[in-house]
Amino acid sequence: MRSPFTPYVADDARYSRLDYVRTGRSGLKLPRISLGLWNNFGSDRGLETQRDIVLRAFDRGVTHFDLANNYGPPYGSAEEQFGRIAAANLRPYRDEIVVSSKAGYDMTPGPYGDGGSRKYLLNSLEASLGRLGMDHVDVFYSHRPDPETPIDETMGALATAVRQGKALYAGISNYDPAQTEAAIAALAAEGVPLLIHQPRYNMFDRRPERGLFDTLLAHGVGSIVFSPLAGGLLTNRYLSGKAPAGSRAAEGRWFSEDAFDETYLSRVRGLDEIARARGQSLAQLSLTWVLRQPAVTSALIGASSVAQLDDSLDALDGAELTEDELAAIEPLAVDGTGR
Repeated sequence: MRSPFTPYVADDARYSRLDYVRTGRSGLKLPRISLGLWNNFGSDRGLETQRDIVLRAFDRGVTHFDLANNYGPPYGSAEEQFGRIAAANLRPYRDEIVVSSKAGYDMTPGPYGDGGSRKYLLNSLEASLGRLGMDHVDVFYSHRPDPETPIDETMGALATAVRQGKALYAGISNYDPAQTEAAIAALAAEGVPLLIHQPRYNMFDRRPERGLFDTLLAHGVGSIVFSPLAGGLLTNRYLSGKAPAGSRAAEGRWFSEDAFDETYLSRVRGLDEIARARGQSLAQLSLTWVLRQPAVTSALIGASSVAQLDDSLDALDGAELTEDELAAIEPLAVDGTGR
């Protein structure tokens, strides 16, 4: 563990370790794997461990750090924790990193702390910048579509953030193909392109293949997929059919041991066999699989330790999937598994 008193100097070789690809038709390049601070960066966890993960990621070439206003727990604490790390260690490198945040889900009590209104999004961005200790984020997302707010209003708020210089790019998350088309059109009317979409995508959740990826490719919009490991279901943690102590399933977060039925176990064990034959962990195979998709710019991973981070990043050292391997994966990568 890095001493809090040791000044941080980034590894000189950091940019030789990852590929960086253009996000859609924009000039912005992202690393093939980005670090998300959704579940492991609240104030309920140690700042030193979080700092070690963030700095190890940057040393290995990860330049993109993804947040949202309500990441924690508690809400807002992930931005606060990352802001502390950035101020102490990454301030000289601010121009070398991409910081993104979002608003759209519940954040504060009352009628102005949820949804897609102009008031909520722009107020939330101001609060996020305060927690981060920054004057802008690189990407600001509408975290979800709001059926009660006109899309023109929500996208107009993103465009205002860009014009004010408080965000460099606009993004959306969790929008279906039709909603994405509407968002693209509304932003275009404001003279601001949609940079990126953040959908959930993995071997057990293949919904973006049903039109969304085609829409993004047609419009030159990038994508960064979250939950590529299906919240841990596509790792070796649950191959025994039991939830280890401290795991998400053991704590009842997002899924329980009920997900480990015979259908899930047969599929995940089959995928694990394919991974081992390739010299990969199941998590690494899962990342390789999502990154095979032409519409995917980057895969968003979480990490609770440096070792877990390293395992995920090592996926990029694996060979591309062959046609035979893809054919073997296909009957096992079934949408809805584990749900």
